[in-house]
Amino acid sequence: MDRPNIVYLHSHDTGRYIQPYGYAVPTPHLQRLAEDGVLFRQCFCAGPTCSPSRAALLTGQSPHSCGMIGLAHLGFSLTDYRRHIVHTLRQAGYRATLIGAQHVSDHPRLNRIGYDEIADIGGPPSTDRVAPAAVEFLRRRHDGPFFAAIGFQETHRVFPEASPEAARYVRPPAPIADTPETRRDMAGYVESARRFDNAVGQVLGALDAAGLADNTLVICTTDHGLAFPYMKCNLSDHGMGVMLIVRGPGGFGGGKVIDGMVSQIDVFPSVCELVGIDPPGWLEGRSLMPLVRGEAEEVNEEVFSEVTYHAAYEPMRAVRTRRWKYIRRFDDRGTPVLCNCDESASKALWTDHGWADRPVHTEELYDLVFDPNETANLAHAPDAAAVLEDMRRRLEGWMRRTDDPLLKGPVPQPVGTRVLDQDAPDPAALRDAPVKTDR
Repeated sequence: MDRPNIVYLHSHDTGRYIQPYGYAVPTPHLQRLAEDGVLFRQCFCAGPTCSPSRAALLTGQSPHSCGMIGLAHLGFSLTDYRRHIVHTLRQAGYRATLIGAQHVSDHPRLNRIGYDEIADIGGPPSTDRVAPAAVEFLRRRHDGPFFAAIGFQETHRVFPEASPEAARYVRPPAPIADTPETRRDMAGYVESARRFDNAVGQVLGALDAAGLADNTLVICTTDHGLAFPYMKCNLSDHGMGVMLIVRGPGGFGGGKVIDGMVSQIDVFPSVCELVGIDPPGWLEGRSLMPLVRGEAEEVNEEVFSEVTYHAAYEPMRAVRTRRWKYIRRFDDRGTPVLCNCDESASKALWTDHGWADRPVHTEELYDLVFDPNETANLAHAPDAAAVLEDMRRRLEGWMRRTDDPLLKGPVPQPVGTRVLDQDAPDPAALRDAPVKTDR
């Protein structure tokens, strides 16, 4: 068979805040991709922090299963880089190229991951460097199928400075109060999303110009929610919910919208089925192809997500069904870990109003039908006791099936990594954090 090329487009910190998901964030090229492809409305990352989420997608395993329990640039790594999707695809004749961001290894020049080629973009992976390099790659002659991972640092903070005029008609994301400061903050995100969208347009245009579009599977997603309080590094849907738009052969066309609940760990087995590769035995996800073919409305009764380390240790696990969300914390801390939230005007609003002293709960249970913003914790509600027990059972069963290290107690910081104390207020302090050198 003529296997399709695969272009994996990924951004930082975008969640679902783009035009095709109904938000007032103009992204016409992503809208075009959705109208030509398939939009997954209910996709969730396996860990709402940068490296764990990407590692889960690219290995088809939960972060604790593949070993990526923290951030790659702080020294965390995969247990076995041979489980990265590039090695499975290579066995089927694919050549793998990295263009821009990757964030599952802190040694990109050493190519620890195993790409056949890493494009020289001449600096940080901003859209103005990555998009031209991607266009140049797509213009080449390709003698066989390729996997091109094209990663952009947008929409990561620091956002572009927004003018007062640009901030007049924007609305901050759902967890954030609407103030002049937070509107300006969100306007910066909107500008960053515009730049990301423009880069996507350049890639799509290059596929068209090269005659590759019809036989290329485009997978467009992000790592997790926006870099605002209660979003990134949180197990709310604001943190777990991500865009996933796929266009290409195998039924990924026609502007189809799929409401089935899916996880990013389902991408790897879906690719295997589509291109005709036997799925590796370590995969934890399920192929999405029954949803795409219209043979099923759901492939997952539940999805899971997790945090272990980000800037600091904050062990949490979550299970989500169509109606319910259960979050469990695995330490005795009773207040937020502020350094796990990026600095911003929106964070300043919360900290100025006492966020550091607001309690967090060991267990949280939310009814997503009546409380989609997850504000009314029902973990102690008598009429929700049966649901609580069911969700506890689901979470514990998954943790046991995947041999979650949290079952044995606190997860020690790995040697060679850097993290902050939980009481540090600002993640910028990581620049001076010491590397752990002993066990």
